[in-house]
Order: sequence, then C-alpha cells, then structure tokens
Amino acid sequence: MTVDAASPANAEQTAFWNAEAGESWARLQDRLDRQLQPLGRRVMAALGLASAERVIDIGCGCGQTSLELAQAVGPRGSVLGIDVSAPMLAVARGRAPPPGSAPVRFIEADAQVFDFQQAVADAVFSRFGVMFFADPIAAFANIRAALRPGGRLAFVCWRDVALNPFMTLPFAAAAPFLPEPPAPADPLAPGPFAFADGERLRAILAGAGFADIALIPHDQAIGPGNLEETTQVALNIGPLGRALRETPGRTQAVREAVRAALAPHVTADGVLLASASWIVTAANPRRPRL
Repeated sequence: MTVDAASPANAEQTAFWNAEAGESWARLQDRLDRQLQPLGRRVMAALGLASAERVIDIGCGCGQTSLELAQAVGPRGSVLGIDVSAPMLAVARGRAPPPGSAPVRFIEADAQVFDFQQAVADAVFSRFGVMFFADPIAAFANIRAALRPGGRLAFVCWRDVALNPFMTLPFAAAAPFLPEPPAPADPLAPGPFAFADGERLRAILAGAGFADIALIPHDQAIGPGNLEETTQVALNIGPLGRALRETPGRTQAVREAVRAALAPHVTADGVLLASASWIVTAANPRRPRL
C-alpha cells in the first residue's frame, strides 16, 4: 500500500532511500539483517510484547523485524510496517510470515506525517529507522498519537560514530584511494548518527510528549557474514558506498584495502566489529499532561 510516500517534510530522505541506497539495502538484505538482527532482538526484549498486541514498525525496511514482531504477538495481534523506501518494501512484501504469526501490512509512507489513526497501537518498535526525520519532535509526536494511553515505544539507534568501528574501519582503509571527503555534515541533520547525543534524544522524546524515557548504552560486536560478504557490504552501504558510487574507478584498489583491514577481525562467526548503540524505551502517558 502506498500512501503519499513523497512527503515534502522528508523529501530529501525519501529520494535517497528510493535511489541507490534503498536498492543496495534491498540487494544485500540477507547480510544486513544478519548484522543488525541481534540489536533488533535486544529492542524487542525491552519492548516486552504480549500475545494479541498491535505493533507499528517504523522504518521497517525489508521486513525482517516486522515478521519477528508478528511472531511475538501471535495470530490475534497485528503488525503495521511503514517505510519510505519502495525497493526495500518490495522485498518486505515478498516475505511470507511464519505460521502462527499475526497478519502484517506494509505501507509506503512517511511516519512524520502519516495519519496512523489515533491511539490504535499497543507498541511502536524501530530498528535504526527513526534517525532520518527533518523534524524529529513533530515525527515522534505523530508516532505517539498512534499509541493508546500507556502504550510503549522502543527503538535502537547509533551512538557516536567514533564508537562504531563497523562503520569507520572500512572507510579509513579506503580513504587513501578516494578524493578528499567533504566537510562533515551537521551532526544534528537527519542521518544514521543524528541521535548520538543522548541528552538531545531525551529532549526530543520529552518534547514529543513521551514519559518514562530511558536510554541504555549497548555495546556488541556485529557483522554480516564472512570476509567476502563483509567486504561487499562495506563497499555498498553507508558513506563508503556513496563515495564509490561517485568514483567507481577506485573500486578495485578500495576493495583490496578494505578486505585487508577486515581480515584481522575474522572469527568463527564471521567478521565481527564493535558497535555502540542506544536501546531507548518510553511510554505514552496514561493521562494528558496538564
């Protein structure tokens, strides 16, 4: 279902996730799911889902988290997955829920402005899908309006980029072969690390009307697979993927450098690199604030 995904509120991000970025994520879905699944499950545990609950999955991407949520709430529950990326949603819609799961519906829309209908959800979940809003307070206020009084919010987002070698190590290895990167973007702009500042994130959620806000730092080694799989992901995703799309003639040299940098991190479970995230929980107050 498509519902005005091209919202002017987040037009730049919508365009980004419907071009090569979204297509790359869709193409590498199995490896990226493998990398991020442990963090998503950590959030699901914090959310504490019960049978028959109604859940919204913000930034559901290729749908793995939506299907896991559907298993958690069972056939009497329901799951709504929302994302702006048509390529990723095409993958999500092609995945069948396991037997005994809740029905899952996917919509292509912008969660900052989409009309969820008031107070319909028991819980809202997100695995790295909430850091891209142009107006995060407005977005979270809109998301909160979808929760019943007492409904819960739980999501995972990245802490400081310097604490995430899974992202920085490949780019550092590739840097000698690439043009000088542009000046760093505004750290508060929509993007993967927009919520690295925990106090800012807490203020955003409070400004949107949430209560019982908790941010727990979580550190875990993650990876998408073996050395070849991890190298491929590094070359296609994030800032390195964007740089290579702009300078495709450097790909072979960069591939060799990145592979060499990743090789010392091979384990029996594939390549594993440190990650640092926030596990965030909050609640929609049971009574309106006076």
